[in-house]
Amino acid sequence: MYQEGNTMITKNQIWKLYGTEFKEMTKELLVKTELADLIGDRKARVAIKPNLVVASPAEFGGTTHPEVVAGIVEYLQENQFESITIVEGSWVGDRTSDAYEYCGYRQLCEKYGVPFVDGQKQRWHEVNCAGMKLNVIDYVDKIDFLINVPVVKGHCQTKMTCALKNLKGLLPNTEKSRFHRMGLHKPIAHLQAGIHQDFIVIDHICGDYDFEEGGNPVVRNCVMAALDPVLVDSYACSLLQYLPDEVPYVRMAEKLGIGTADLDSAQIIDLGGFHGYAGKEMKEDGPRKHKLLEVSYAVDEVDSCSACYASLVGALWRLKEEGLLEKLDTPIGIGQGMQGKTGKLGVGKCTKDFDVCIMGCPPEEDKIYEELKAYILR
Repeated sequence: MYQEGNTMITKNQIWKLYGTEFKEMTKELLVKTELADLIGDRKARVAIKPNLVVASPAEFGGTTHPEVVAGIVEYLQENQFESITIVEGSWVGDRTSDAYEYCGYRQLCEKYGVPFVDGQKQRWHEVNCAGMKLNVIDYVDKIDFLINVPVVKGHCQTKMTCALKNLKGLLPNTEKSRFHRMGLHKPIAHLQAGIHQDFIVIDHICGDYDFEEGGNPVVRNCVMAALDPVLVDSYACSLLQYLPDEVPYVRMAEKLGIGTADLDSAQIIDLGGFHGYAGKEMKEDGPRKHKLLEVSYAVDEVDSCSACYASLVGALWRLKEEGLLEKLDTPIGIGQGMQGKTGKLGVGKCTKDFDVCIMGCPPEEDKIYEELKAYILR
């Protein structure tokens, strides 16, 4: 537990606070960790990067709670910071403008007078990221201090996502797609050398432990703060019952000198419950069994985009619950690596030359479910 007298946050620390008053909890964390002193210059251009991967409310477990971002904005404004923006770009297949509206960020920005920068509408330029050339949106060059606000959650391809992968929202859509053709892990790691995150506020309130877009939230009612994105992701792995070695980009980023994955040397500073909160979530009991592992055997995947793959996994889980998945007679092809190839059954526009193709870019989960069900019962 927290001891009075702790000083400004250091790179080997992760501070955490439990409760249900998310805005005020966040402000309390920023006071305790002395964020204002860390930033220093009140004229610094401070950008807040939430996770608005899809137009889905935070309660579903896929996006950053607007109350957390509101807490950051209020804290910064109360400490006389003059230049604050929120910047994000949703995943390929969804429009950031829809997430901005549906996730409560339009109201947030209007209330506090804070501009929102849509990464999908930005021009971009090439950056040398530790020997790998990657395209990032131009707005990155206008940021003096970046506050990353990821969600602790699962991912259908990388197993988990938190601080490191959240920077993908600062890429143009074409580069997000290219990351999948590059295998995701290596470019995610190298991206950290091109975009420096200066402070991390982690939304561990109700992330979905299976799917990046949410739908199966696991309530934890926790907000955390840290400086080292590699340490954060290593800790997030432990919360989701993975080892850092099971999420390759964590170790890759460590080898590039971005941070450390060594939890043994970390200080987890638990501030306990906010205003007397004593929920059972404070025990951090283990998550339920990961759904992805139970259906991935039915997929033949090569360089698929997250939105397409997530829709397929969601549909497969529904078929499994109905006892139909075991009746599928062929693996399902999916991914950019399937372009120009043939096969029996495929999902997404990249498999248009397959005998049976469930079209879309990406196709919706309901469409995949209905067409796969019809295929199985034909």
